[in-house]
Amino acid sequence: MSVFGKPRAGSLGPERLIHSSIPEVNVAILGCRGAGKSALTVKFLTKRFISEYDPNLEDTYTSEETVDQQPILLKVMDTADQDVPRNCKRYLSWAQAFLVVYGIDDRRNFEGCSQYLEIIAHHAKETQHDYPVLLLGNKLDMAQYRQVAKSEGMTLASKFGCLFYEVSACLDFEAVQHVFHEAIREVRREQEKNMPSRPLFISEERSIFHQAPLTAKHGLPSCTFNTLSTVNYKEMPTVAQAKLVTVKSSRAQSKRKAPTLTLLKGFKIF
Repeated sequence: MSVFGKPRAGSLGPERLIHSSIPEVNVAILGCRGAGKSALTVKFLTKRFISEYDPNLEDTYTSEETVDQQPILLKVMDTADQDVPRNCKRYLSWAQAFLVVYGIDDRRNFEGCSQYLEIIAHHAKETQHDYPVLLLGNKLDMAQYRQVAKSEGMTLASKFGCLFYEVSACLDFEAVQHVFHEAIREVRREQEKNMPSRPLFISEERSIFHQAPLTAKHGLPSCTFNTLSTVNYKEMPTVAQAKLVTVKSSRAQSKRKAPTLTLLKGFKIF
């Protein structure tokens, strides 16, 4: 167990087996020293606020959450970078979403966020994968000492295409919880977007054409009309299920051989 009363992500035990069937989301919290990363982590995990932490302590914590009526096993890495990003691979290769934090009362803190956002953007380009990123202006309770305007945070977030929030780890548990849950939602949206979709194909329950004869009247020869059957739309079968389909077009009373159109993979042309 961690000092916050939550199991560490690396721990083994009965709870590991219970959680094995629950979907997991890994979130890394990044930012310069003094941004309030650990304060946000503790607030989310325990609803408590602790003002002082060991700046060299880095750990990963696990919390079972329910987001939009769906259970999720959230793993939070509280990183311990000092003033510049270091050894970024440890969280870039692990996290599915990132919270980049700065204190609104520290301009140097805010300027350091750009380095993290650029590193994440470069990693996303290399891996050809989009990672949800949320930019957080922390310490909203210290607005009287604000050095970074809200508009500056919004501009930086817009530049890197990430979400933006201002929160207070000291005062507002609901807002902090919403940020973490929104990170989970963004991961879900990204996963759904990357899920392969099966195309549609057209199939016929009956033969494409059937003939409806008309009875001769007034001594006129009888003739035939072609009637089109109902078309149904179904999912494209797999390659193993696809069959060769041959469709013949015909005209009434035509003596020449009807042309034949052939197409694979479940499609029909007529």
